[in-house]
Amino acid sequence: MPFFDLLIPPGLDAGITLTLLLTSVIASFITIAFGIGGGVLLLAVLASLLPPTALIPVHGVVQMGSNFGRFALMFAHVNWQPMLAFAAGSLVGVLAGGAISFNLSPALVQVGVGSFVLWSIFRKPPRWMSGMPIVSGAISSFLTMFFGATGPFVATLTKSFALDRHGHVATHAAFMTVQHLFKTLTFGLLGFAFVPWVGFMAAMIVAGAVGTLLGRLVLNRMTDHRFRIALDIVLGLLALRLIWSGLFALWTA
Repeated sequence: MPFFDLLIPPGLDAGITLTLLLTSVIASFITIAFGIGGGVLLLAVLASLLPPTALIPVHGVVQMGSNFGRFALMFAHVNWQPMLAFAAGSLVGVLAGGAISFNLSPALVQVGVGSFVLWSIFRKPPRWMSGMPIVSGAISSFLTMFFGATGPFVATLTKSFALDRHGHVATHAAFMTVQHLFKTLTFGLLGFAFVPWVGFMAAMIVAGAVGTLLGRLVLNRMTDHRFRIALDIVLGLLALRLIWSGLFALWTA
């Protein structure tokens, strides 16, 4: 199929491309239904199939598109108050991350982010997260230049505003759209060639939109109480996975 051939990125075949498209559907479904999780799942699958140099930039574009879809769908529920400060911090964070010449260890980032998220589940998120979203934006955006999936950290920030389930999903999507937009622009300025990946990234975003629509059906049927329980469970599992992955990488290095 000539059209489908346009969606296959360099170094991949049709079967792998279809697998990744299905993963994008599942990842977006998980994120909108349970508040978090899809970005880390997608990064883990992409990391095993994409060239290392393309992983973070391509994941960033796909996540920007998927989060924008959630943001547009849930626009009326966005908490706009912290958005400008978060965006300003995000811009500073990606520029700082892009300017650093050494490679910050992703394993250390995983252990640090995972430990912080796990701690925040059992205690209230620190007051500075809701009081100074510019700081949260700067920290998470700096780390995402090296690690890629800092959604759990941003979800902790979003959780600190004590929003209802629709407000949490919408505001988190807005935060992540801004962060991934700045990250994508920065990687473009640093010289990453996005053009060979355009068809694949567009298809992944469309697949993510399908998952978003399906996941919203689950979100609408869920109560706020059950959503908060599901969010804590998913955050806890993600935090443990991040810590385990980071420690394993450090042990085997």
